[in-house]
Amino acid sequence: MVGLVIITLIVLCAIFADVIAPYSYREQNLDLIAQKPSRDHLLGTDDLGRDILSRIIYGTRISLLVGLVAVSISAIIGGTLGALAGFYGGRTDNIIMRVMDIMLAIPSTLLAIAIVSAFGGGLVNVMIAVGISSVPTYARIVKASVISIKEQEFVEAARAVGSRDRRIILKHIIPNSMAPIIVQATIGVASAILSAAGLSFIGLGIQPPTPEWGSMLSSGRYIIRTAWHVATFPGIAIMITIFALNVLGDGLRDALDPRLKR
Repeated sequence: MVGLVIITLIVLCAIFADVIAPYSYREQNLDLIAQKPSRDHLLGTDDLGRDILSRIIYGTRISLLVGLVAVSISAIIGGTLGALAGFYGGRTDNIIMRVMDIMLAIPSTLLAIAIVSAFGGGLVNVMIAVGISSVPTYARIVKASVISIKEQEFVEAARAVGSRDRRIILKHIIPNSMAPIIVQATIGVASAILSAAGLSFIGLGIQPPTPEWGSMLSSGRYIIRTAWHVATFPGIAIMITIFALNVLGDGLRDALDPRLKR
């Protein structure tokens, strides 16, 4: 519930950023470069005189968008491949899962860096790169769920009345495999936000002046000795968001897993 409350507040910040933010994320004041927190600028200003609080608030839109789209890409592609591998087995399973094993052999962050390096930075490419790098995780989870479900009585009943494989997978197996997917997706949003922030931190992700937390953190590291707040507050925003999503994911796992209910 704590995680849900925090995420709700973050979502509200993203939706009403234009109302909540005291300044525009682009607005510069070169007379107030790297100013410490004050009454006019509650979290201070950055190296270009922009209000950090406003940029963090607008940055929630970017971070949530990256997390949701990347997880959607991972869940759709990985879920489809995992369902096919678990339902048909045999050669189909071997081909799909060996490809997934090859992808798993490459660290997800390194794979995302390679994709972004090949196609360039920017919001769309970052979302695609982060999404593709997490496909094997969802494929394995869905495959395990499908294997445990496909031999149950309601699936046999669907076969007995002449349902085609496509209908059985879409109408019976996938809906009954959603619990682990939902839990992994919640935690996956946190991983996607962290991966996107990491790419932006090293200069391969979303480029300035877009207010992305990783790029804000990167721009503040050069002056951290003289203006600690420039890097600290975006880092705290990332930390709180990741913490809330992970706690929410643990709570959903406990709520949706019947083995953990008493």
